[in-house]
Amino acid sequence: MEIHATIENFVSKKDYLVCIDSDGCVFDTMEIKHKECFCPVTIEEWGLQAVSKYAREAWEFVNLYSKTRGCHRFIALIHVLEFLSKRKEVKARNFFMPDYESLRNWVKTAKILNNEEIAKHTEDPVLARTLSWSHSINRVVARMVHGVPPFPYVRESLERLSKMADIIIVSATPREALLKEWREHQLDRYITLLGAQEDGSKKEIIGYVKSMYEPNKSLMIGDAPGDYEAAIANGILFYPVCPNGEEESWEMFYKTIIDLFIGEAYAGTEMTQQIDRFNRCLPDTPPWMDKNTHN
Repeated sequence: MEIHATIENFVSKKDYLVCIDSDGCVFDTMEIKHKECFCPVTIEEWGLQAVSKYAREAWEFVNLYSKTRGCHRFIALIHVLEFLSKRKEVKARNFFMPDYESLRNWVKTAKILNNEEIAKHTEDPVLARTLSWSHSINRVVARMVHGVPPFPYVRESLERLSKMADIIIVSATPREALLKEWREHQLDRYITLLGAQEDGSKKEIIGYVKSMYEPNKSLMIGDAPGDYEAAIANGILFYPVCPNGEEESWEMFYKTIIDLFIGEAYAGTEMTQQIDRFNRCLPDTPPWMDKNTHN
């Protein structure tokens, strides 16, 4: 099935809206993408070989094991470089940090964070380096990541929801990669709209469609704090897929939460309990700071 709808021409077909993240939420791809693709490319393209141990720790904390999990790759890169610049061990090696100041400034002012937008500013060597890095990541992900199935109970949940809800992918992943993954596992048949990196932030994607549905009939499913923030900013419900507890989260969703959502009984105590469970999964402070190994 081809997904023909775009943000601009999307029209609701069902009474319910289900927005859903992809990486780490539907597919168990976060570990392989970040550990085998994003992090090695970052070390190579940003010249971090001399501090690769600390770069890897920072990358994995920012993108997998903290409350910044799931943030946009440009923002993640800034977080990682900031952590490295402050680490005692990095300073002890007299490591000269790469310049990323103009990336920080661009992220603050850009209307949309994607490769097409940053490509307009490649006269700046830092932004040119960022674009090269981002393209390299996409190439490595396309080559490396395949054959990773959805979590148990995802397919069953989507099949059931598709009968009563418009299901929209809301992701910061590039469109081409999303299409490849969802088609590979024949999940695209359940999708009404694909919202990708090229369409804007998760908050913006939800904002384009939310007015077509009642708030108590609109739900975002995600595995990162940014998913929660995008849902709350748009006044819709949120269900968390907890990192390291994905199977349990999806089983609970399929067996219990779908009925509560369709019955308009999920908001309130049940959602609060789920969000509390989610907040306990991800720390704010890196483990190396707990060990007092920073300045």
